[in-house]
Amino acid sequence: MTTTITQWLARDPDSKTRQELQQLIDSNNQQELADRFSARLAFGTAGLRGKVGAGPNRMNRLVIQETATGLGQYLLEQIDNADTRGVIVGYDGRIDSKQFAHDTASVLTAMGIKVYLTSQVAATPIVAFGVKKFNAAAAVVVTASHNPPEYNGFKVYWENGAQIIPPHDTGIATNIDQATTKPLTLMSLEQASEQGLLEWLKEDYYQSYRIAMNGNPLLKRSNHTDVSIAYTAMHGVGAEMAETLLADAGFQNVASVAEQREPDGTFPTVNFPNPEEAGAMDLVMALGKTHNADIACANDPDADRFAVAVRREDGEYQMLTGDQVGALFADYLLKNNPNALVGNTIVSSRLLSAIAKAHGAQYYQTLTGFKWLTNVAMEQQSEVHPFLFAYEEALGYTIGNQVWDKDGLSALVAFAQLTSELKAQGKTIWDKLEALYRQHGFYCNAQRSIALDPNSPPIGDKLRQQPPTQIAGQKVVVTEDLKSSTRLLANGSTETINLPSSDVLIYILEDQSRVIVRPSGTEPKLKCYYEVISDFPASMDYASANQHAEDKMNTLILAHQQSL
Repeated sequence: MTTTITQWLARDPDSKTRQELQQLIDSNNQQELADRFSARLAFGTAGLRGKVGAGPNRMNRLVIQETATGLGQYLLEQIDNADTRGVIVGYDGRIDSKQFAHDTASVLTAMGIKVYLTSQVAATPIVAFGVKKFNAAAAVVVTASHNPPEYNGFKVYWENGAQIIPPHDTGIATNIDQATTKPLTLMSLEQASEQGLLEWLKEDYYQSYRIAMNGNPLLKRSNHTDVSIAYTAMHGVGAEMAETLLADAGFQNVASVAEQREPDGTFPTVNFPNPEEAGAMDLVMALGKTHNADIACANDPDADRFAVAVRREDGEYQMLTGDQVGALFADYLLKNNPNALVGNTIVSSRLLSAIAKAHGAQYYQTLTGFKWLTNVAMEQQSEVHPFLFAYEEALGYTIGNQVWDKDGLSALVAFAQLTSELKAQGKTIWDKLEALYRQHGFYCNAQRSIALDPNSPPIGDKLRQQPPTQIAGQKVVVTEDLKSSTRLLANGSTETINLPSSDVLIYILEDQSRVIVRPSGTEPKLKCYYEVISDFPASMDYASANQHAEDKMNTLILAHQQSL
């Protein structure tokens, strides 16, 4: 390992990480050195993501330069005219993001590849938008999204505007491995600019995204804009564009959480800058109370996710789940676009399928991850069934096809418009949600993770050898094994599942409840996703139906986890 560390020190262009590494060597911190040098950050379909620091198992300037070299080489091999079509490069407000983005641009331009580099921080959807706008070969966003402050990431989009999927991830990874053994070449941004290899994306580029969103037929300006909105960018990069788009759509009554409005990579007011985490929405809900806002909304730090809490009759705010927002969006959008294509992921609620069926729309389902939702949408859309909307339960939504990825900015505008339409009819979001549940059944979803003994055999193998015949007293009527792509029905017959192979098991029970188990790829943990569907008769009020569904859910979770 000593040789590897010495070689790393010789290659590292950053005095800060060289010094950090030298201190670990001087203090003989073998445990930390082993952690940083025993492996390399794996490049996968989400690109790279990890803690910032010295060594190949961290995010740092050398890892970025090697990664950009591997990506550039792969693009030149795979895409015609990749050098002239170019790569969009943007970055979020994290501490090292600008430097990492500039390093990426320096590497790609040195390879003769044109780069469109954002002149300031940019929301992830604004960068992804550029792929189609410029017909670029790819895009890179330096972001760790909603991860803790010590993280950063390198996210890659393909020429179709969507996040990369296999085989591109492994192809790029192979080229990165080769780049780690060769000298790296960089070009200064000044020289790249002089040679016509670097184009700065200035204010007019950001405005082109704004114009495209204002022209999105699914985001029609509302005549009823008396909705009051509290908003937070959660120390991220969303505020300016979010507020601008809301104003463009006619929403004047918008209050922003001042202490979270500007980009700050230290995220001083939240433990974990993810709107799903307990406490992360506290400030925006408090601001909502002050302004008596109808909705309290948030984007995550790179503004690709959208979260919302809705005011109840008692004046308190309650977070909607990603599945609830997805169902509301689908019903709202399908009303005027009934033949469209809508989709969600296997761990998201089946309520979307029921809503699509009621509207006569096409529905599709994919593996977990937004990369699948948009890539599959492009394959499945047609003139008869144009793509309309997709979502995943982890607060990701895409409305229309101007950005082929989740976009928390357009989702914010759409939700404000949906709220205003209901308000004009004298209704609330809760009224609409209740109407959907009365029509389709009360859908309730939950997720739990179970820690496993690291030495125990893979639980997936155990479940395949001894498949459960019942869970929580309910007979298993369908078992789907995505590893073998087979669906086993209660009568013993099998069907083929048309999804890429993945270590996921899905059980449908006699009462239509669903249990999904998926081993974590990175730690000894089992992720379990649960869905129950309860009746919602006219004689029952919302609170009782909600309580009934929660009781049913708790019974299912308890029984299933005990069985494991």
